[in-house]
Amino acid sequence: MADVKPHHYDIIRRPLITEKATLVAEENKIVFEVAPDADKKAIKEAVEALFKVEVTKVNTLVQKGKTKRFRGFEGRRNDLKKAIVTLAEGQSVDITTGL
Repeated sequence: MADVKPHHYDIIRRPLITEKATLVAEENKIVFEVAPDADKKAIKEAVEALFKVEVTKVNTLVQKGKTKRFRGFEGRRNDLKKAIVTLAEGQSVDITTGL
């Protein structure tokens, strides 16, 4: 496995802990917020280097920001890129402890 490089921390921003992310965790998957310009190969390398696990699959999606009202003015939330990372059988990561 590759060494941990500083740019790995730029690719993987944070784990997403939501109801849906908790449900897919039972299928040996983890959901992360990632950099908007990160590709699947870079995400796989970063997760393998940071958490010392074997990744079998990476799915990505871009969640478009919603239009909301802030103090009477219309604003827009930022777009968010998510990565659903499937780990190899028998591998696990405790994302609640941090890095």
